[in-house]
Amino acid sequence: MAVIIDNDRGRKVASLLFNAFSTTGIHGHTDMPEDILPSTVERGSLEHILFITLTVSIDYQRDATDLWQRSRQTFHDPSTRYLFDPKALQTTPLPMIIKDMQKYRLSRKPQKDASIWSTVGITFQEKWQGDPRRFLENCGWQALQVLHHLRDDSHSSGAGQVSDFPYLRGDKIGPLWLRMLRDNVGITDIQNMERVPIPVDIHIGRATLALGIVRGKYVGQFVDLFEVIRKAWFESVRGLRVGEREMIALDVDEPLWHLSKYGCTLRDKESGYCPKIKSCEAREFCISGKVDIRNSSTVELDT
Repeated sequence: MAVIIDNDRGRKVASLLFNAFSTTGIHGHTDMPEDILPSTVERGSLEHILFITLTVSIDYQRDATDLWQRSRQTFHDPSTRYLFDPKALQTTPLPMIIKDMQKYRLSRKPQKDASIWSTVGITFQEKWQGDPRRFLENCGWQALQVLHHLRDDSHSSGAGQVSDFPYLRGDKIGPLWLRMLRDNVGITDIQNMERVPIPVDIHIGRATLALGIVRGKYVGQFVDLFEVIRKAWFESVRGLRVGEREMIALDVDEPLWHLSKYGCTLRDKESGYCPKIKSCEAREFCISGKVDIRNSSTVELDT
């Protein structure tokens, strides 16, 4: 793999993007799709935690704006609000959950999404009295312990051992959930967040490559670059500060997501020319050359 990590470039980009996102925005955007709460939900409440937790558990191969909008619609409807109540999920037949998750197209893969959603909800009900905060407390409020238990905890079923947290356990969604608990819900008790890797998806990957933080020549699977991208942001934020605390890799997740979604996505795959270059907050770091990510699975890089 003939790629390098440019930490000096990464430090400059991290500071620039974080400051821009905190003030004027990235391509005019200062919020994320998950920032908008259902109208009756109080920030930081158990309802809020469950809304975030269950929705993010099916945040795979989805347009995030669409997913969170459909989740809010589902929550606002009294006939489908039970989907956000772990106790109700425990006693509701799966076929009904499948049907009700389709009412506002909350699920795109009806059987799979409903299975993920109900399993996560029922796990929290049966093991943690319906409150994810009890799970966090059991993990000692340690971020890496949370990720460990998300990955490894399971239960017995007719098909053998089944994950307690399908998809929530993933390398992308687990860290994403922790960031949302901190940034959206306002849970500040989780420790060692600086050790949580940035949740790499196509937007984080594309922006990292387009900015030249990871650059060089590479042809192969996109997923094989993920560890390099995580390492790049761990190293790039080291020594930087956000107010009175140290910056962490998760702090650049949202700015990078917006940079890609509303900018880098439009880059010419061969030349690297971007029609948004003149208005882009990170224009001085936009690298020329080929960044071609095909179907979120394969990459051809020549920068």
